Parts: sequence; C-alpha cells; structure tokens
Amino acid sequence: MDEAGTLHNPPDVSVILPALDEEQTIGNCIAKIQQVFREQGIDGEIIVADASSDRTGEIARSLGAKVIRTRKKGYGNAYLEAFGVASGRYIILGDADDTYDFLAIPDLLGPLINGADLVIGSRFMGTIHRGSMAALHRYIGNPLLTWMVNVIFGSHYSDAHSGFRAITKEALDRISLRTGGMEFASEMLINASRLQLKVVEVPVEYYPRKTPSKLHSFADGWRHIRFVLLMKPLPFVAIPGILFSVIGFLMMVFFYFQGDVESSHLHTFILGAIMVMGGLQVVLTAFLMKTYSIIHGYEQKVGIIEIFMRYENLERFLILASLLIFLGFLSGLNIFVQWISENFGFLSQITTAIVSLVFIITGIQVLLFTVFQSMMLLNENNGAG
Repeated sequence: MDEAGTLHNPPDVSVILPALDEEQTIGNCIAKIQQVFREQGIDGEIIVADASSDRTGEIARSLGAKVIRTRKKGYGNAYLEAFGVASGRYIILGDADDTYDFLAIPDLLGPLINGADLVIGSRFMGTIHRGSMAALHRYIGNPLLTWMVNVIFGSHYSDAHSGFRAITKEALDRISLRTGGMEFASEMLINASRLQLKVVEVPVEYYPRKTPSKLHSFADGWRHIRFVLLMKPLPFVAIPGILFSVIGFLMMVFFYFQGDVESSHLHTFILGAIMVMGGLQVVLTAFLMKTYSIIHGYEQKVGIIEIFMRYENLERFLILASLLIFLGFLSGLNIFVQWISENFGFLSQITTAIVSLVFIITGIQVLLFTVFQSMMLLNENNGAG
C-alpha cells in the first residue's frame, strides 16, 4: 500500500455481510464497499447471507450484491454458508448494520497482501464512538471474554469479538470453522492461535447502530464462555476440581483421625465431604466436555483423555463405581447394626453416616459418568485408541 492508501496488485476480494432485518443500513454498507472496489481497482464481490423477514435481501440484490438465503439462523451459520460461495482470495467479514466503516477495507487488506493470514479490526485500538457500545459490553463483557481467550490460548488479542475481519482463503480452509452461533467469532481466533497463523490487528472505528441491537448480552456471552471452556476443559475445569476434591479429602482424613468429630469439627468435616463430591463432579464433567470436543472435531485425542476413551477402561470404572457404592452401603449397614445393638435407642454415628454418604454419592457419580461416556463413544470404535 502506497502513501495515498492505494493497493498494489489489487486482489480478488469477497466481502461477506450476514444480515438479519437490516433494510435501513444494507444499502449504505454496499455503497461503501463498492466505492472501495472502484477507488482501489479491486475485482470484488459482495455476498449477503440473508435471514431477514424485511426487504434486506431485495435491496442488496438490486444494488448488485449476491444474496444467499441462509437455511439456518445464527451468526456463524450465515458465514459458513457464505464461505461456500465466496470466490475471492481474500475474504472480508463485516456486519450489515453499518457499525463498521467499510471504507476502511484497504486497512484490513494491506496486512494480508504483506503476508498476514488473518486481520482483526480492533475497536479497542481504534475509536468506539459514543453510544455505539453498551457500558456492560465495553468495560466488562468484551474485555473479560478477550482476556479469557488470551489466557487460555496464549494469544494477545485486544478485541476478540470484533465483527470486522479479513482472512485469506487459504487460512480460512485451514482453520475448519464449525460453530453456528455467536461463538463463531471466538472459534476463528482460537483456531488461528492453535495453528500459529500470523494474525494482525488494525485500529478501526465503531459507530452507533441505527436499529435495535440483536445481541443478547448474557446468552451470547455464555455461548462464548461455554465454547472457550469446551476447547480447554482439562486445565481450566478439571484441575480446579481435582484441587477442590483433594483438599476436601485431606480435611476429612485429618479430622477423622483427630477424633471427636461430632463434638469439635463436624461442620468442617461436612465441608470436606461437600468439597470431595463437588470437586469430583467438576472433574468428571471436564472429562465429558473433553470427550465431546474430540468427537465433534474441536480437539485431538491426546493425553490423559485417552484413558477415559478406551472401552476396557470404562469397564474398570464401572467396577470402581460398584466398589464405592458397596463400601458406602457397608458403612450404612454398620450404623444400622449398631442401632439394633442399642435396642433402637439413641445413636450418634454422624461421622460414619457422612463417610457412607460420600462413598455412595461418589460411586453414583462415577457410574453415571461411565454410562454417559460410553454412550458418547458408541460410534468411536468402542472407544479404542
């Protein structure tokens, strides 16, 4: 790009606009894109992935855009369908609500031409105009979700949820995008980080919407968090659960052998039991999340999860579950026998009852985990590695 901002060797460019009832703004977006094409001598196309009930598609088509009617609703689904018809070597992604200035397309294309794989238009590096982003999103939601992606995947994004991006067709084919909702934005950056693609951020301006926002703050935020945790469940879900369980177990053992639990340390003993059972549930849930992630192609089967995906090991877990339940039953039976020996009188066996409860509940947890895990692995060659 020269000092005047003109692109050398203009590329073939596909600009994709997902649209849901944007008849008020779609025309302005297309006009800006076409202006860039003319001024930069770009051989480009505009694809509108339309899920609208208004005249958005009709307006876009009348202005020369290629309009595809999406079969499934959802931010990610719109892009996934549009990718199938995009022919450009460079692909621009942008919202059809006119919050991003498409006259800045050359700023995103420049780094791609110079060797970048993916370019993010960062609102936080640029200008967020007054009224364009709710305070909840600007100061809590976006920074928090971006921080999560950076910490978990070792990246350095400033705006992980910007909707203004550019990517090469080659990089797009490599990152294998799958998600159909708002988490699509996170998936793109996570996969780019995993593949160590060259990602560049450029400052962009962000303008207020002319129509009501279609974002659902908590629902969409939860979708992003859920997806990020799905991609890395073991270090960020399983390990805290393991620590919780171990601390709880050590508390129970310590106070059990201290004696006089019921008169001196009963509440702490109960807390330890809760930590053991709660922590174990978190750990088993993390393993199920990891298995789901592998089965659906988000991750590879490596490390400790291979142990939990082998059918012969699942049989051993069933035996372990049965043993835990049996030990709990024996502890409970011992209480009943002592009650009989006391002629059904007053009996203080709260400590033993808590231990019995922990055995039985953890046994049931392992049992249910094993059953559900085996159900997920029915089509995975019996879970064999």
